[in-house]
Amino acid sequence: MPTLLDFETPIGDLLEQIEKTKQIGEKNEVDITETLTGLKEKLEAKQKEIYGNLTPWQRVQLSRHPERPYTLAYIEHITDGNFQELHGDRNVKDDKAMVGGFGQIDDQTVMFIGQQKGINTKMRQYRNFGMANPEGYRKALRLMKLAEKFNKPIVTFIDTPGAYPGLEAEERGQGEAIARNLFEMINLKVPVICIVIGEGASGGALGIALGDKVLMLENSWYSVISPENCSTILWRTWDFKEQAASALKLTAQDMLKNKLIDGVIKEPLGGAHWNHEESFKIVKREIKKHIKKLSAIDTDERIKARIDKFCTMGVYNS
Repeated sequence: MPTLLDFETPIGDLLEQIEKTKQIGEKNEVDITETLTGLKEKLEAKQKEIYGNLTPWQRVQLSRHPERPYTLAYIEHITDGNFQELHGDRNVKDDKAMVGGFGQIDDQTVMFIGQQKGINTKMRQYRNFGMANPEGYRKALRLMKLAEKFNKPIVTFIDTPGAYPGLEAEERGQGEAIARNLFEMINLKVPVICIVIGEGASGGALGIALGDKVLMLENSWYSVISPENCSTILWRTWDFKEQAASALKLTAQDMLKNKLIDGVIKEPLGGAHWNHEESFKIVKREIKKHIKKLSAIDTDERIKARIDKFCTMGVYNS
């Protein structure tokens, strides 16, 4: 059973009842089928009630769940382990927060790129909590251009609290690296699919998120700023993070409504962390579907559609 968040307490209580009922049945050798069926029906009803009425802040919490699958888990399962990771930006170093390489989905070779947070405390430090330095974005761009050279589609997984904000990152050109990626990605000749699988914060997310199709998992978020930082700026405290999350319109549903993304990928009941295998299957199916559709479109037409899509976002005065 995954770690439960505060609003999932009623689900935890029912799961505990189910487990105790099973133990009683085994110990006393009695038929508990009817009781278990009733409890399982209650559990499913409670799950649908809770997960069908999540607030934006609750979705943010789910996107950060420590047992939610990260980029490398998706890549390894989508490619059935047929993934060759590539390293380095050929300039400074290999940024461990940004991963990428060639993998195969059935018979189709794909360039996968994404932020990796780390699955435990030691690995999170090693991966810098998924916050890439400039060399991470330059590595991502190098891999994108490599995919373009060999005419292979690109799939990016976005899951970051933001680009690394340290002084050394700024000294090495953090802003320029992200801006360069935006400039290059808009003109890539191969199909580009971008999927927000967890957190999509600020330019750190946008730096690998300009694609023909930008999708979000149901319990992910995508915004220029996190709810906590927004609350800190507006109210000088984190105490209003829930109000900030609602005001930012950062959920997948809000983003789709505002035409800032192209689709929402449904997660298993309760979120991706409840059923990893099903999550991998769903995402793989979406990737295959969009690669097939995008590959059938003429290159110049696809690039024009990509440019037009991003140029029509928002309102501005000329």
